[in-house]
Amino acid sequence: MLAPFRGIRYARDRVSGIANVTSPPYDVINGGILDHLKAADPHNVVRLILPGQAADANKTAATLLREWLSAGVLIRDRVAALYIYEQRLPGSGPSLLQRGIIGLVRLGSPESAGILPHENVMPGLVAGRRELMAATQANLEPIFLIYDGGQFPDATDTEAMPTATEVMDRVADERTPLVAITTEDGITHRLWRLGDPGEQAAIAADLSGRRALIADGHHRYAAYLQLQAEMRAAGLGTGPWDYGLAFLVDSAAYPPRLGAIHRVLPGLPPERAAELAKAAFTVQDLPAGLCLDDALLRLAEAGRAGPAFLLAGGPVFRLLSHPDPVQLAASMPAGTSAPWQSLAASVMQQLLLGRLWGVTDSERDVLIDHDAADAVRAVAGDATATDIAERGAGAAPAAGGTAVICNPASFEAVIGIAAQGERVPRKSTSFGPKPRTGLILRTFGPSD
Repeated sequence: MLAPFRGIRYARDRVSGIANVTSPPYDVINGGILDHLKAADPHNVVRLILPGQAADANKTAATLLREWLSAGVLIRDRVAALYIYEQRLPGSGPSLLQRGIIGLVRLGSPESAGILPHENVMPGLVAGRRELMAATQANLEPIFLIYDGGQFPDATDTEAMPTATEVMDRVADERTPLVAITTEDGITHRLWRLGDPGEQAAIAADLSGRRALIADGHHRYAAYLQLQAEMRAAGLGTGPWDYGLAFLVDSAAYPPRLGAIHRVLPGLPPERAAELAKAAFTVQDLPAGLCLDDALLRLAEAGRAGPAFLLAGGPVFRLLSHPDPVQLAASMPAGTSAPWQSLAASVMQQLLLGRLWGVTDSERDVLIDHDAADAVRAVAGDATATDIAERGAGAAPAAGGTAVICNPASFEAVIGIAAQGERVPRKSTSFGPKPRTGLILRTFGPSD
């Protein structure tokens, strides 16, 4: 399930600092953050993962990648390795630590590859990632996978060899990391290279036969598969395109954290949105002057009884709760399971957006924001919404529109839906902390 590779890393002596050349994943970067990252160092990886909207942008990224490799700004490890990657959030305690392994996963169907998507994707975003991968011949940032290391699916003697997590933890406790940095968000990142064949074999043996859930990177994984299909269709057979870069975390040792992802509808006035919602929801105006944090507490409380949403964009926050069961059932696609239909993201997409508001979930009409405050500011006209991956750099604020603020889904609900072969609506879950982009890259050109 996991293979070593010759990782590509930044050379410390050729950049102003490793923290200055890394970035968050491409799909959580807004225009302001993009400019800040570019200013931090001329070699920041964001110049590769978000090269702009010009027709030759991907070609420019490919040229830049080759130049940085040729100049020694980026260096390739001499031997194939796995990489242990650790993130420690500000504070203390084991719950603030996430540790996993970066390597190459074999691509294929969920049955053959053991990689389980749980979210739908947008074709345009997949095409954009695939085209960038094809132009650069690189995986510039890993997808994020989680697996249950507390189960031994095919093992007959679980004590014969250490588990992947045991190997990983021992290395992290005993060896000096290749990289140790703290980024501006206060997260400390450490990276170790694991080149010992015996340790690699132990990890491979433990992961063999397991299934992993895609926590983050559905569009990149779909792009992996499309690129593989293109290579096969071109008659090139098997090759490096049969593998993709991934970060795997044992959910039993390091439980996942789920956040919500919110929606911004630029063309829908908030008063109209609230009026239409009354046809199937209880709509409550929250007190004037209520701050966002207190409004989110009201949303969380309402969410204990079922799907609930917070509308922003008008003079007050409006709380939507208690969806009408008859209209809810009528809005759901045939063949979907009861758990899928009860998911808040499904209710939002099918009942609120589709049935009541008449909005088709598209990249143009329904924008994405990972941060509730950014979504609220976007419809107030005070800031650009953080949906740079969907709208592109320099997108205008969605002032005058409506923001839909959501509660996070539960991990149990998501894994249960994925296990029965269903996928939740696109951009329904935000697992974290997400791996930092730029710590380790992978190329797959003819000479790699």
